[in-house]
Amino acid sequence: MDRGGNPARLRVSTLRRDVPTEFDLRPEAEERAALAEELGILGLRKARLAGRLTPEAGGAYRLTADLGATVVQACVVTLDPVTTRIDEEVSLLFRPAQQIAEPDPGSELEVPEDEEEALPDVIDLRTILAEALSLALPPYPRSDAALAMVEEAPEESEEEVSESRPNPFAGLAELRDRLSKGEKDED
Repeated sequence: MDRGGNPARLRVSTLRRDVPTEFDLRPEAEERAALAEELGILGLRKARLAGRLTPEAGGAYRLTADLGATVVQACVVTLDPVTTRIDEEVSLLFRPAQQIAEPDPGSELEVPEDEEEALPDVIDLRTILAEALSLALPPYPRSDAALAMVEEAPEESEEEVSESRPNPFAGLAELRDRLSKGEKDED
């Protein structure tokens, strides 16, 4: 918590280095509505980020948390509301900026196992929740009606498909035949 008692902002200078700091962030209705608008979704019924910030060697902190949310998005086919439950694990490693190595220009980048960020003065849990939620959202939500449309769509048999679409290699076969015929005529 920062000095103002805000449970969503953890001031690094006040965190204990000998024990993990537990947190449980549950945004209120107004905050969820603002976050839903920011993410471009219809609604955010529930949201929770609960976990711990564990001190590590060298002044680093590891954040491990569980993200839980119930989101409402528009179906990409029918625009009907689609409700989805999201349960994700979040893992971040905050290191002092001087410990994060800058890659040499043109060198290959090795992707670290954990997402590594520079250690800020204040760790904003709301920002972490928003980023993790935006990455966890289904990219193409579909309603039951949209799924039913796909199931009801008539399927073409393989024969119909092959008759309606020409073989892309037929033109090459014809060209090969003409060339080979031209060679025989020259003989």
